[in-house]
Amino acid sequence: MGESSDAGRPEVVTAREAVMASRANLDRELMRLEASGRAAADVPAKVKANPVKAAGLAAGVGFVAVGGPKRLFKRAKAAVVGPEEPLPASMLPKEIEKSIKKLGTDGEKVRGTIEREFAAYLDKTADERKKRDLTGALAGLLLTAGRPFVQRYAKQLAEQVSTTDPKAFASQMDKVRARRAESGLDEPS
Repeated sequence: MGESSDAGRPEVVTAREAVMASRANLDRELMRLEASGRAAADVPAKVKANPVKAAGLAAGVGFVAVGGPKRLFKRAKAAVVGPEEPLPASMLPKEIEKSIKKLGTDGEKVRGTIEREFAAYLDKTADERKKRDLTGALAGLLLTAGRPFVQRYAKQLAEQVSTTDPKAFASQMDKVRARRAESGLDEPS
């Protein structure tokens, strides 16, 4: 018939040992991954280790959240260009008054016509206004020039936040081992 079951036995034993060794390696790597993840996500420990950086990060996020950059840009623009002129109390010269009276006596109809015509005018001249807008040009220049710096510091911040401190990793690894020992999952050798 075929080979006896004893002939295949050494290969089975060898394969089983290889599976057990792989399982043990996987278990060790999972423990390391868990400890590393816990150490990287341990925000209170990072704040305690670097309180100045944490305060600076919180202040920066708060500054952006309340619209600080926009306010700062408006103030800088006012300092460079000067304050904006207030809107006039009445924007209708006599010629415009005459043209409006020619539209009719129905106030709602006249208002609707004026609003539609004005909206169409604004849409038609939007590109031209944007081209000559100093604020837009300054904002574009600042965004273009500042983007590499912001990206570099954002990357550094992300790396610092996600970097695992060796002491914190060792502490988390000890906690994982203790938890596994308590639950009966002894670390395989």
